Parts: sequence; structure tokens; C-alpha cells
Amino acid sequence: MKKRTSLKDIAKEAGVSIATVSYVLSKQENSGVSKEVSDRIKEIAKRLNYRPNQIAKSLQSGKSHTIGLIVADISNPFFAHIARIVEDEAKKNGYTVIFGSSDEKAAKSHDLIKFLLNRQVDGFIITPTEGSEGQIQLLKEQNIPFVLIDRYFPSIDTNYVAIDNYKAAFDATKKFLENGKKRIGMIAYSTELNHMKERVQGHKDALGSVYDEALLQEVAFEGLVEHMPKAINNLVKGKNPVDAIFFATNTLGVVGLKYLAELQLQVPNDIAVIVFDESEVFHFFYCPLTYVKQPLADLAKKAVTVLLNQIKDPGAKTDKVKLNAQLVIGNSSN
Repeated sequence: MKKRTSLKDIAKEAGVSIATVSYVLSKQENSGVSKEVSDRIKEIAKRLNYRPNQIAKSLQSGKSHTIGLIVADISNPFFAHIARIVEDEAKKNGYTVIFGSSDEKAAKSHDLIKFLLNRQVDGFIITPTEGSEGQIQLLKEQNIPFVLIDRYFPSIDTNYVAIDNYKAAFDATKKFLENGKKRIGMIAYSTELNHMKERVQGHKDALGSVYDEALLQEVAFEGLVEHMPKAINNLVKGKNPVDAIFFATNTLGVVGLKYLAELQLQVPNDIAVIVFDESEVFHFFYCPLTYVKQPLADLAKKAVTVLLNQIKDPGAKTDKVKLNAQLVIGNSSN
């Protein structure tokens, strides 16, 4: 096995001290060493294929320059896009991202946090799952830098970056009312997570006195495909069928639209539709969809900024950021 090139090897060939080599390679242009010597050291390091020992650098600086990113469901395009933007933004700031998917399971989230802490990450960006309050509280008590993204727990004082879910859902339901819809149903996930409760409350408040409990159908994250037919049947069949459905996420929308097609219900002639979040598959739907567009780039970039600020200054004040979503109008809500 070929011996790894060390600072000593480079120093010997360059005719300088190990300290000078270390300073040039760590400080780059700001080393204070003459350009001639600096260029010679860099050329030798490149020729000998020198790679810095990241573990040693981490021990020396107390920083690994890595971020742990935990999303709820990496198969969801929403979270896949966030992961990509976080990765790009972190790279611009000299950080590498290690990420995992909790699959909406608190136990898996716990395991990921433990694994990433063992990898000495400098901080976390986390989409929390239901039942993970204890994990978040522990990170806070241990003074580990973190920011919650997309969701947060109102009962815990933390950094977070999210959208105004209540307003986005309220505005979507109001659009149905403006278009003359009388009975507007909603399909949401059955969860205690705050972002979903805010969407449900926004829908409810927009309807006001005409709201009744039968208009809300909740389905479990697990077994979504199996539970969707019952939820939609409860809305479109019976004495008081709805004339519009608001799907609380893009995944609910995709599965729901598929079942509406099986029922041979045309959008928007038979039933109007608005979906929270966008999805690439919507572009292939025969009717241009009205959907709530979340500012993904702003969400992800702001989360990285908030986290890096806390890594640099652990005493920084808690940063709570709420961004506005945009209702993109298609024909499906008419």
C-alpha cells in the first residue's frame, strides 16, 4: 500500500519547515509567505497528491465543517429539492452535508441524530417528525446548533424556517369561494404536527359558518394509497357531495387525483382541485393545476444561513422565520 503524503514530505522537498507548509496549505492566499515559496509548496503538494487529514483538522479546529440534514421523506420531491439547495448553499460556505430520511418515524429520526452526532457534525437542519419533541429538546439542552425547517414545535423555543401555512391554506380555500364553490372538502394527514394543523385551521376559518366536520378527511402517512379511496368517497358520495377538494400536500394530491380519475370525475367540470405544493407529475395532468407554491430556495438558503450563524455564534438569539407561499392559478380550481 502506497504511503500517504505528509506535510513532512512536502517540507523536505521544498526545503522549508513543516510549519511553513502547514500555514501555506491552511491559509492559502493569506499565509503571509512569499508568493514564490507559496507557489512552490502548492505545486509539490499537488504533484505528490497530498490530501489533508480531515480528522486531524477537525480535532485542531473543533469543527468538522459538516452539516447533518434530516428530512421527513426524501422520495417526496419537496424534500429532495430542499436537500439539493441546502447542499449547494452549504458548499458555497465550505460545508459538506450528510443527509438522511426519517420516513416520518421518530425512532429513525433518533437513530439518524445519534449517527450524525457520532460523525461530529457541526450542526443540524431537521424536518421534525411527530413525536420527536424529546430529541429536539435534547439537542437544545446540549447546546448543539440546529434549525428546524418546514415544521417546528410551538412548545419549544428553537430556530426555525417555515412558511405561513395558515395563510396559504386560508387563501387557497378563499379562491374556491371566489370561484363560486359552495362545499369545499379537504384531505390532510392525520397528525399532531403543527404545519398540518395550521393548514387545516386555515381551511376551516376561510369557510367560517359553512364549515362542518364532514368536510375534513384525514389519512395516515402509512397506507396512504389504501386509505385515499375511503377519504374521497366520503367527500364526493352521499347526500352532500363536495364540489371542490383541497389536498394538503403534493403526495396526497397525486394519489387523490389518480383515484378521482378512477371514479371518472373530471377536473374541474365535476370537481375543482387545489393542491398544497407542486410536483413535476402535475405538468402531465390534463388540466393545469392550481397549487400552493412554497419558496423552496428561500426556505433552504435561509435555513443554512441561520444554522451557520449559530455555529459561529452559539449565543446568537433564536431566529424564527416565516415566509409567504404563492397561490399559482391553473384551471383546476374553476
